Amino acid sequence: MKRSVIDILDLTTAEIDGLLSTAEDIMDHPAKYAEKCRGKKLATLFFEPSTRTRLSFEAAMYELGGNVLGFSEPNSSSASKGESMADTARVLSCYADIMAIRHPMAGAPYVAAQNASVPVINAGDGGHCHPTQTLADLLTIKRKRGSLENLTIGFCGDLKYGRTVHSLIAALARYPGTNFVLISPEELALPSYVKREILEGQGIAYRQATSLEVVLPELDILYMTRIQRERFENPEEYERLKDSYILTAEKLNRAREDLIVMHPLPRVNEISVSVDADPRACYFLQVLCGKYMRMALILKLLESTAADVAPFADSVVFDKLRCKNPSCISSKEQELRHAFYPVSEENGIYRCVYCEEKVKL
Repeated sequence: MKRSVIDILDLTTAEIDGLLSTAEDIMDHPAKYAEKCRGKKLATLFFEPSTRTRLSFEAAMYELGGNVLGFSEPNSSSASKGESMADTARVLSCYADIMAIRHPMAGAPYVAAQNASVPVINAGDGGHCHPTQTLADLLTIKRKRGSLENLTIGFCGDLKYGRTVHSLIAALARYPGTNFVLISPEELALPSYVKREILEGQGIAYRQATSLEVVLPELDILYMTRIQRERFENPEEYERLKDSYILTAEKLNRAREDLIVMHPLPRVNEISVSVDADPRACYFLQVLCGKYMRMALILKLLESTAADVAPFADSVVFDKLRCKNPSCISSKEQELRHAFYPVSEENGIYRCVYCEEKVKL
């Protein structure tokens, strides 16, 4: 079992810094890397619609001299016939040297990594994690600011389901001097476990707000997010919240001249097209940075000789509990073993290893 990247925390800070350096070297010396993956194949398993992420992975592999195979929708795969994620991973391991997987169910890439014999990269699993988007974000910030330290970053919009937000907070929390401003309606606030375990657990400064205009002048970075229709079970709730925040050129007059405006894309109307011409708009630079960071990560994983840890740690609890999150892979694949990390054993509180949903014994 080869090393995989399912969560941004699978990479140490030193490894992230190394990936940033490699990506910048690729940007400066593309010819040096043009044949690095000759004879290698990347499988792109996209069970959920994607444009940027899928094409970014494909462009990354082609520019490294490799080849790509895969599918862009579940109906063109054996998943439509009921094949499990574990079996899909085993099968694709016979054809490819590395995989990138996007799936609407949290934990699906984790299951794949535990069963594949080649490296697996999480290209986004439900509202859970999106580590390669985080790598793209970090490179964008470094290119524009020169450093990842001592920054005030505001996350605005869907902080509850926004997997890009969760991953980027976890990454930036490792760098000194980071301050977070969390801007959202109460219904879409950052999950309590992220605040408790990543921010409060490390003593990192943050505050919550409901008004973008009020906090905008103090930000170094504004990270806008889309209110995601596909994450809502109740369409009426989506309609009520979808236009909560819209960034316009007029609102940007309140911001610093060196502000960075970011967005993982696609956008709907949360950033007006009038902002695109502003030099502070960096969301298309993020797209470009994503390709280079995925090139760096593919190289790292293909060259790695390190193996993943055992499928489950000794501290994981089996069988006693069941995850009730309908968006968890364990709720879809009935034969998948339920597993939980203890959060507070004395209070009987555990967290699902696939989706991080908290349950009580």
